Amino acid sequence: MEAYTGFAQVYDEFMDNIPYDEWSNYVISLLNEYHIKDGIVADLGCGTGNVTEHLAHAGYDMIGIDNSEEMLMIAREKAMDHEQSILYLLQDMREFELYGTVSAFVSICDSINYILDSKDLLKVFKLVNNYLDREGLFIFDLNTEYKYQTVLADNTFAENREDSGFIWDNYYDSDTQINQYDLAVFVKADIEESEEEDGEIFYRFQETHYQKAYSLEEIKELLKKAGMEFVTAYDAFTKEPPKENSERIYVIAKEGRQKGKYYI
Repeated sequence: MEAYTGFAQVYDEFMDNIPYDEWSNYVISLLNEYHIKDGIVADLGCGTGNVTEHLAHAGYDMIGIDNSEEMLMIAREKAMDHEQSILYLLQDMREFELYGTVSAFVSICDSINYILDSKDLLKVFKLVNNYLDREGLFIFDLNTEYKYQTVLADNTFAENREDSGFIWDNYYDSDTQINQYDLAVFVKADIEESEEEDGEIFYRFQETHYQKAYSLEEIKELLKKAGMEFVTAYDAFTKEPPKENSERIYVIAKEGRQKGKYYI
């Protein structure tokens, strides 16, 4: 089933434990370190625009790209409420199109893990390389195989809020390196109670999400094939190299001269 349809309605509510300001400040610090302090930045897999908005507030001209219309509707509403000028595009990151080049791409909250085939991920990297300014930067994060194997594994997570709740089942296949999330979301119906109605009514949405674990060596090889230059990788939110028990890593790559068939 298509991901982030029913869940889009309550995504921000259930993600309120994620410190988006800290995550965004970390990304901004990396951009600044490589002298990208302004210009156009594209956010791949932007979702409801949480990171996108933080970067816009920091002075970047932001483009948000996502293939979930429901998530983008929420992102656009937030941008209007906050009077921010952000261009949101309903596009698949495997075949997105821009009008020109950008100073940097970012992709946060394990959006890259949703690319389940290495050939498709190579397409993403080639397109990023194609639309980057000379010496432009690509910063993205990844859930690690350690996280899928030991943290998520075959575990079930559940949470109940006043107006919504979810049940999240995980299944990791070490042979394919694919993690399957079966997600059931319950959202309280916005209806007036009548004498005939006993108690509360909840809508139930069911979605299945898939993510793939990539090793850092696989990422390096795909970046090289895409004509990009691998710069470094960090254990998330640090300047330390990835560890065996890193649950999330950040990768930094630079635009390369080999644009390939996507050259514009």
